[in-house]
Amino acid sequence: MIFKRKLYEKMLTWKQERKGRTALLIKGARRVGKSTLAEDFAKREYKTYILIDFAHVSKKINDLFEDMSDLDFFFMRLQVETGITLHERESVIVFDEVQLQPFARQAIKYLVKDGRYDYIETGSLLTLKKNVQNIVIPSEETRLTLYPMDLEEFYWALGNETTYTILRKIWDMKRPLEGSHRKLMRDLRLYMLVGGMPQAVDTYITTNNMQAVDTTKREIIALYEDDFRKIDALGRASRLFRAIPGQLSSNASRYQVGGALESKRTERIDEVIADMEDSQVVGLAYHANDPNVGLGLTKDLNRYKMFLVDTGLFVTLAFLDKDFTENVIYSKLLGDKLEANMGYVYENLVAQMLRAAGNELYYYTFPTESSKHNYEVDFLLTRGSKLVPLEVKSSGYKSHKSLDTFCEKFSSRVGDRYLIYTKDYQKDGAIQCLPVYMTGLI
Repeated sequence: MIFKRKLYEKMLTWKQERKGRTALLIKGARRVGKSTLAEDFAKREYKTYILIDFAHVSKKINDLFEDMSDLDFFFMRLQVETGITLHERESVIVFDEVQLQPFARQAIKYLVKDGRYDYIETGSLLTLKKNVQNIVIPSEETRLTLYPMDLEEFYWALGNETTYTILRKIWDMKRPLEGSHRKLMRDLRLYMLVGGMPQAVDTYITTNNMQAVDTTKREIIALYEDDFRKIDALGRASRLFRAIPGQLSSNASRYQVGGALESKRTERIDEVIADMEDSQVVGLAYHANDPNVGLGLTKDLNRYKMFLVDTGLFVTLAFLDKDFTENVIYSKLLGDKLEANMGYVYENLVAQMLRAAGNELYYYTFPTESSKHNYEVDFLLTRGSKLVPLEVKSSGYKSHKSLDTFCEKFSSRVGDRYLIYTKDYQKDGAIQCLPVYMTGLI
């Protein structure tokens, strides 16, 4: 199925404003829907298009990129080989999985300068980075990132274009939803289980069978692990990836690399972590050592938490070594019986929703009065000239000592402050208690 995606509007803006002066590069994790979106856009917005999938391209077309000195000849051969006529300023050429043909990406500089057609590239940042050692990286690119489907896109996929629109209005009013809250939480739990990977969503819509959805997600996870083994033959990236649920459930103040790997395998681990982040499969929340509006200025590169790009995949990864029927998160989420000690599932969900909304992830810890434990603010955002701290709870429990203490400690820096939890919207003093499904609206 072809799903409606928000990035489409940004692609339209690129087409209308850039008018061929840059190519469009869509990056993101594998299986997130980049190729489908690029081709759908090409079909709808251009008179004709040529799709070159470098994973399944003929040798004749692939060889064309070895010599780009004569663009007239290049375009003529391309039209002959594909049987598709190109129209000046009305056609687009899509380079799918462009990382597999570095010379095609290098050619973007000259193709854009020529100006006859538009160009769209798709690829993961990781493989794009790995395959550019001997080419000139084009500066004539507009880069956009495609994430898994967010909650609103998930509603769209289910044929519901109303609920999230109304939710935006409720957000502006800052009022509880009362009778509608329970249904919205049921919808959210379904989204957490299925996730936002288009293939998993398609499986759910087609089969209405959660075990079939789980099988689809296991296939995607296996694909990611294969990729991680290619970038790290020692298997460290795969082990770090597998350990994400356990690391979050331990409630530690940072990802403990030593808990996932033997000490002798941690040499040059920073490069492995950077490659994992570049893959877009995982996202890192970094510790801000001195929280202020410029969070990146005190970003601690050695202190971070690791989240999975999609909570649907996270739920499957947490019990990957067990049969589907043994995955207690499925049964507990469906029955609304997720205990507090499984709050790490909601933490990953909030991280996913914040990233999809365009936020970089930061958090902050500081010692309690006794110095035996730490307070922790789960996420820090900035809005205008103020910090916006968020504390995540997996239940309706309204205690927020960490949030209160943080806001007192940095009172002059803090604006809005939120407790994200599973109950209906309400205010508790200066703190807004926000149902999880509203996270993407902050």
